[in-house]
Amino acid sequence: MTQPILQITNLRKVYPPEKKGGKAFMAVDGISFELEPGQILGLLGPNGAGKSTTISMLLGVLTPTSGDITYFGKHFEENRSEILNQVGFASTYISMPWRLTVWENLRIYALLFGLEYKEFARRAEKFLTKFGVWEQRFKMMNQLSAGQTTRIMLAKAFIPHPKIALLDEPTASLDPDIAHEVRRFVREQREQYGTSILYTSHNMDEVADLCDSVLFLRKGEIVAHDTPKNLAASISKAKVRLQVI
Repeated sequence: MTQPILQITNLRKVYPPEKKGGKAFMAVDGISFELEPGQILGLLGPNGAGKSTTISMLLGVLTPTSGDITYFGKHFEENRSEILNQVGFASTYISMPWRLTVWENLRIYALLFGLEYKEFARRAEKFLTKFGVWEQRFKMMNQLSAGQTTRIMLAKAFIPHPKIALLDEPTASLDPDIAHEVRRFVREQREQYGTSILYTSHNMDEVADLCDSVLFLRKGEIVAHDTPKNLAASISKAKVRLQVI
């Protein structure tokens, strides 16, 4: 049986009360799931469902209150540096140092992954051209639009050819035509390099178009786990009551 690329077991994140006598906030409530080799797994849910908190714990930015995270059969806490060298990340809500140019930011990131300059330059040109931002490569990050920044963050995530990519709502600030190109690009990375992808979104149409399987998260809990087709069918009917007073 193939070993999961990523395995999450009873993961929880609880924030303490903001004020004395207040209530603790359960951001992620004991979730468990697996990401298989070459799979695109969607993490679907409204804002505040716990998607970004989960991604932050998977990157080591937040420390879980409890639970286990395992990559490639190795415990994350004990092998963090080794594991993160094989993990790409992009998010609509996080940018890169704004005092550096696009090219400088990408080069520093590639160096962290041990990528030689010649190979870095080839991949950077390929990805930036594909996303239509090649002409912006010598601009400072604060000179770019939100959509351009998002596309450059995606290029950054895939330049090292990671084994797994964590993508946190990567199309949230993009026009529909560019979002479509992003989804096609994500599929190409899976097909060409076997990259496993965890993809968060609040858009059911998007995950239905892209993902092999979908987890629906609500108030920090997984309330459904199915194929996009089955999940869409389960919520396709609704009752509307009109009351005239």
